[in-house]
Amino acid sequence: MRDTELEKDRARYGLLAVVVSNLAIAGVAIFGVWRLNGDKAVIVGVLTAAFTAVTSLTTAYLGIKAVSNTAKSIALGDGPNRQRTEAVPPAQRTP
Repeated sequence: MRDTELEKDRARYGLLAVVVSNLAIAGVAIFGVWRLNGDKAVIVGVLTAAFTAVTSLTTAYLGIKAVSNTAKSIALGDGPNRQRTEAVPPAQRTP
């Protein structure tokens, strides 16, 4: 039961860190756009960089979380009670 609570806490705080980081990136981008006073070429660059940072951070978190969950389920599934199925060649037919 303790492991389940630990995993929930890790997921909750990891997601919180991603959301806070994304909000910080968005805040800096909004401030930068506001201070540029309409220079469209630079605004596009700032917004592109902010979008790239947000998507990279979010994708990295979700990818690491998915791999972690998959590895955990595989590790828990390899217990002694798991039935292993081996590839058995098909029986030969007799004419």
